[in-house]
Amino acid sequence: MPADDAPLLKVKPGKLPLDRFGEGFVWDAWYVACLSPDLKPGKMGKREYLGEPVLLGRTRAGQVYAIRDICPHRAAALSAGRVHREADGTDSVECPYHGWRFGPDGACKAIPSLTADSDFDISKVRVRKYPTVEQQGLVWIWMSSDPRFEGQPPEPPPTIPGIVGGKPKLVDHLDYDIHIDHAVLGLIDPAHGPFVHQQWWWRTKTSQHEKKKTFSPSEAGFTMVRHEPSKNSKAYAILGGEPLTEITFRLPGLRWEHVTVGDRQVLALSAMTPINAHKTRMNQIMWSDHWAFTALYPIIRVAARAFLRQDGAIVAAQTPGLRQNPPLMWVGDADQQARWYHQCKREWAASRKEGRAFVNPVKDQTLRWRT
Repeated sequence: MPADDAPLLKVKPGKLPLDRFGEGFVWDAWYVACLSPDLKPGKMGKREYLGEPVLLGRTRAGQVYAIRDICPHRAAALSAGRVHREADGTDSVECPYHGWRFGPDGACKAIPSLTADSDFDISKVRVRKYPTVEQQGLVWIWMSSDPRFEGQPPEPPPTIPGIVGGKPKLVDHLDYDIHIDHAVLGLIDPAHGPFVHQQWWWRTKTSQHEKKKTFSPSEAGFTMVRHEPSKNSKAYAILGGEPLTEITFRLPGLRWEHVTVGDRQVLALSAMTPINAHKTRMNQIMWSDHWAFTALYPIIRVAARAFLRQDGAIVAAQTPGLRQNPPLMWVGDADQQARWYHQCKREWAASRKEGRAFVNPVKDQTLRWRT
């Protein structure tokens, strides 16, 4: 293992470090919380992101909100309560224990046990609010390293190129019982394809070729620059024409492949969101305005689901070994993206702690491997 590469994070259940950066998460960053259709007006639900209990909801007026899912009175889960309509028509969340109510901004609206002549100032009572943004059909949540932070994040969520054709054509997700570091390394690993994904419509174990791809630094990550896809990947053939593809990775755990075929586009977004230090949600979403995603939708849906489940199966095979905290290896150019990921993580944490701009450690480079 090269000297400048940190080993993968080792975290044992029940022994998380107190330092929030030490948990191995990328803090002060936007994560995909869910898709817009997952949140219905007037509804809310229990979530967990980066080990933090979060109540995620949407008001009857359509506003998405996220607040800490712990009542400051007796620590009951606010998500176990109900949505209450205030006299002014706005929504609040009512705690199931004593009926304390909190607005989407985290401010306390009412404490029913107080008498009319009480001089207690309820404006001093708040639960933490998490900044949220809804764009491109995705709900993003800002996870700050400072639990007191409730202001405007320093940058907006990333805008993903190629979200076309209306609502997503395919949506799927899996929960992996591993830390996000390991989930991301599987996401950006270029050499597992012929072993994990063996289908007639993709490629076979014997169909391996030497690959040579050019990479460049991009915002908070790196990009495999636009190129013709591999000839031994049959899935691209259904698109016809001369497809070109560009694959981008961006912290904290986003990977998207943007395919163009003339003026038509296909976008496959994989978004990793940590539930906690031992569980990661993999969100897989595809958009397209290509005719194939209408004409061949049933086939594409089954194939994409099978593809993702194969990733899930190899993670399940990997999980028991990872629990033993073995030393892991980086070998050749096939593992260079893994090195970049950890280098980017370290620089992200350093830049946030030091209050400066992120300096991308990735340089233009051509990588070669067999797959």
